[in-house]
Amino acid sequence: METNRIWLSLAHMGGHEQDFIRQAFDTNWVAPLGPNVDAFEHDLETFLANNAHVAALVSGTSALHLGLILLDVQPGDEVICQSFTFSASTNPIRYQNAVPVFIDSEKDTWNMSPEHLERAVKDRIAKGKKPKAIIPVHLYGMPAKIEDILSVANRYEIPVLEDSAEALGSMYKGIHCGTFGEIAALSFNGNKIITTSGGGALVSKKEEWVQKARFLSTQARDTAPHYQHSQVGYNYRMSNIVAGIGRGQMQVLPDRVEQRRKNNQYYHQQLSGIEGISFQSEPSPDFYSNYWLTTIIIDPEKTNGITREDLRLVLEKANIESRPLWKPMHLQPVFSDYPYYGEGISDNLFEKGLCLPSGSILTEMDLERVVNVIEQELKNY
Repeated sequence: METNRIWLSLAHMGGHEQDFIRQAFDTNWVAPLGPNVDAFEHDLETFLANNAHVAALVSGTSALHLGLILLDVQPGDEVICQSFTFSASTNPIRYQNAVPVFIDSEKDTWNMSPEHLERAVKDRIAKGKKPKAIIPVHLYGMPAKIEDILSVANRYEIPVLEDSAEALGSMYKGIHCGTFGEIAALSFNGNKIITTSGGGALVSKKEEWVQKARFLSTQARDTAPHYQHSQVGYNYRMSNIVAGIGRGQMQVLPDRVEQRRKNNQYYHQQLSGIEGISFQSEPSPDFYSNYWLTTIIIDPEKTNGITREDLRLVLEKANIESRPLWKPMHLQPVFSDYPYYGEGISDNLFEKGLCLPSGSILTEMDLERVVNVIEQELKNY
């Protein structure tokens, strides 16, 4: 019997995106800038609260890149970065010809370990290289131990560039992720909690930094009747059409967060009793995850030898997409020569972890199908 493919995290339209796109076409606002861009930024600022200012850009990566520029990261400077993340967290460091210093995860949230962070900061300072910035990540929507990370950052006077690409709608102690650091990055890629097909945003409480990001992202054109440039600029600004998609998506953002959390709850209820399966979970009521992706750990010592890869291949055979957890940056060939501080927590997560289908567009029947395949595979052994 042929079955439709279940995808990891498909885009989920709300129904009003085309109204804003049509408005852009009707008014001939199809280039970068325009009323949809302004309104999308305003919607994000209202949602995030906490005195956030927002610049809408073409990607979360561009937001991180501009964030490093605003923090004056220069060639040869060192930037501390969470190792357990997607490469987009690290690539902008190399765009600046700076040096990434990787930090292992802690066991509770799987995000940057504050203990290893402080050890790294002390060691780099002792070596005469005080880090220029710290990039923690709220992985899979789970808030990092941001209070502890900020405590270390403040103690050594190092700014925090918060990678909140996967965490729109997540909160720590009731405050939205993306509003803790000096600067933060959001992503609206096609698989994110909401999407603009491709897009991102830079967030900061410093309005002058957001204005500078807007300036740099539009080729750094000086105020003049002719084209004049005193700084290197970038083509990073979001278009009015793409921002129209974002405006429609913002109308359903709370629903999307609620559905992803319901997906996670369903998986928990059905699978948490199985020996050898554990979840990335909120450590305390202080943590509120959007559960962008539901992620599990498969311990082969407790599953009669069934590994994460065994389970992934069985799901794939059933036409269900799943994905290993991120391969840590310190294990990536392109970054293997850079400093790393840790004890192998992220290595173990990569070896045993799997992302399950988590899109808000999934039906209960889809979720049942995923669970049935997992249960059947484990029962076979």
